[in-house]
Amino acid sequence: MARTTNRLRNALCVVGLIALTSACGAIDRFHGFLPSEAEVASLQVGVTTKADAIAVFGPPLADRALENNTIYYASSHFRTLGPFAPQIVDRQVLAVAFDSNDVLRNISRYTLEDGRVVVLDRRVTEDGINDVSFLGQLFASFGRLDAGTLLGQ
Repeated sequence: MARTTNRLRNALCVVGLIALTSACGAIDRFHGFLPSEAEVASLQVGVTTKADAIAVFGPPLADRALENNTIYYASSHFRTLGPFAPQIVDRQVLAVAFDSNDVLRNISRYTLEDGRVVVLDRRVTEDGINDVSFLGQLFASFGRLDAGTLLGQ
């Protein structure tokens, strides 16, 4: 009887260990789009226009034409291991700059190793809550109730 119990316990430990280690497997996520080297090589500085570049690459991630007439393409690779926060593995940004006539002026590629910050877009949606806690919202809603509504009249 004790021998069977030990075998069962050992089998459960092995199954539990396998389940625990398989749950900690890495999950890779890829975001964005980066044109291939061949596509980038097809562009010619001083010849290619902005419309031509967009036709070859597709719509850009961000178009900051008002600031510096540059379009950006970016890709990111994140890895999540078990319950931990995702870690950035790779990020590449392709900046395609044009002159005032929308003719290609420069192509730059940035990676994590470059350490250069490129602000692609700043879209912030306000939630309208104004830092009110859940309990604060709950208690504030009590003042909007009237007795007629509660009593069904």
